[in-house]
Amino acid sequence: MPPNPECLSDEQRTGSRIERERGRRNSGLEGKEIMVRHSLGRPTRSIYLGLACLSLTLHLLLAFFCLSVLQTACVPPTSSSSSSLSIPRTETRHQQSVSYSSSSFSGASSSHKLPVSPQNDEHHKLNANKLDHKGEDSFSGATGREKKLIGAGKAIQKVKGRSKLEALFNHPLYNLPHPELREDDWLLRVKTNEDAGDAGSEEDVIDDDSQWQSASQEKGYDKVTWTGDVETHPPWLRFHLGISRWELYNRKDPNLARLTHYLATQRILGAVQKTGGTQLKLLISFPNYGQALLKPMKQSRVAETDVNLFYFSDFERHNAEIAAFHLDRLLGFNRIPPVVGRLINVTKEIREITTDHRLSRTFFTSPVGNVCFYGQCEYYCSTEHPVCGQPHALEVSLAAMLPDLTLAPRRSWRSPWRRSYSLTKLSKWEKEPAYCDTVKETPPYNHGTRLVDLIDMAVLDFLMSNMDRHHYETFEKFGNETFLLHLDNGRAFGRHSRDELSILAPLQQCCRIRLSTLLRLRLLSLPGFRLSDAMRESLAQDPLAGVAPLLSEPHLSALDRRLATILRVVQTCQDQRSDVIYNDLEGYDKEYDLTEENKKQ
Repeated sequence: MPPNPECLSDEQRTGSRIERERGRRNSGLEGKEIMVRHSLGRPTRSIYLGLACLSLTLHLLLAFFCLSVLQTACVPPTSSSSSSLSIPRTETRHQQSVSYSSSSFSGASSSHKLPVSPQNDEHHKLNANKLDHKGEDSFSGATGREKKLIGAGKAIQKVKGRSKLEALFNHPLYNLPHPELREDDWLLRVKTNEDAGDAGSEEDVIDDDSQWQSASQEKGYDKVTWTGDVETHPPWLRFHLGISRWELYNRKDPNLARLTHYLATQRILGAVQKTGGTQLKLLISFPNYGQALLKPMKQSRVAETDVNLFYFSDFERHNAEIAAFHLDRLLGFNRIPPVVGRLINVTKEIREITTDHRLSRTFFTSPVGNVCFYGQCEYYCSTEHPVCGQPHALEVSLAAMLPDLTLAPRRSWRSPWRRSYSLTKLSKWEKEPAYCDTVKETPPYNHGTRLVDLIDMAVLDFLMSNMDRHHYETFEKFGNETFLLHLDNGRAFGRHSRDELSILAPLQQCCRIRLSTLLRLRLLSLPGFRLSDAMRESLAQDPLAGVAPLLSEPHLSALDRRLATILRVVQTCQDQRSDVIYNDLEGYDKEYDLTEENKKQ
């Protein structure tokens, strides 16, 4: 109980008052300290909260960056070179991309005598795509497994110091002048206003200002708009417009690289079975109206044809179609449509999109879970001979289609050296050693270059051991003065351990060969240009080379062995006759140092 203030003395009251004053001052100071603490605490908490938010934001940004890096294939950009593989960027969902460098396709040769033609180079410049060779191409959007399968970033095999493929295509024999081409030497051409004026009609005329727009309403096709400007034409159309009387394509044309890339990467819109022929093949459609011929993988690359199996009972091979295109190019013929390998999804890119009911009914799942189909054809279309994915992935070859027959009709010719396709009978050429004398008197072999054209084809077939050349084709527009199309090579490269000399019967019996062909064969037999090395390097540019070599080493060695056989046959002919060489290089053999004396060294 506090004391009564009235009972306190003056000193006690004074002390009590002092104590109360001191208490009030102390409480005031404490209040001020609390206020100061509160005033200082607010900004401190704001700073701490801001730092926490900033840290969280930085962590989120770092996480997104790491995810984007992990989802991007780490393939360093490579500079464009004449012999290296460049894999361009692609926005499509098919990541098997490949692009051949322009100088790998450089150099051109003619099948016939060669007058100079500056107009020809100008025409090809108009039909060529202007590619960017700044070395910034890269491969993106593929998983590690896909990169392994398609060989992304795979370096081309080179000899020490210099690519043999590059050296070969830089040789004068592969850079001869083109034949002089007139207006009617092109298979197709775009009508101009001048043509319309001459015809008195403006129908189907395209110039740089007018446009052609697709009228198709089919699902999936692009709304294509083309003009007279070549830059608006898709690669398949440029290929068609580049076909001339003397060659199917010009190896110097940069559009060849664009076309092979197009075949390897373009989204597949449709797949139906191709009619005709004895074995399964599909017709593939692309969104911009392009098409390709598909042949599937049915057996291992290293599987050799049974020695007891007849040539007309053999499987067709997808890698044979690819290798035939490369070999035809190395020989300087340029008569096989461009072919490229590709890895497709059987389910998504055939089964789910096909409108062919005959084909769709043949799909099934194998006991080990692989998706298979067999189609309908004359041979090997049954459950005993299926085409199977692993479980969905399937290797195929895709060949560029030639122009439609309604636009560019082709004539089919029965080969004079066609086999009997009988188990017991022999053909006339197999029984008569002087059979070629009869052929030489028969049109169209009695004039022009048709006979040496046929011998060129026999050289190609012998090198790849193709016994299935019963017919060949030419474009009707050019009559008998044109090259032969080297189509349907699926039965090549079946046996590497055996050389079928009967394929060389046209050369052996006729003893006739082009000078340009002979000089290239001799060039390819030299160590610096060896055919097997050039072929290995060329095939390494294909997308499927990342899975496994398209030709095994025994097949590559067989090329060198067979090349030596061809040269021996020619030498035997030269020892017996004086009219063996057909000089298609008249006027250029000395100018380009192509005389036989120099090439015998």
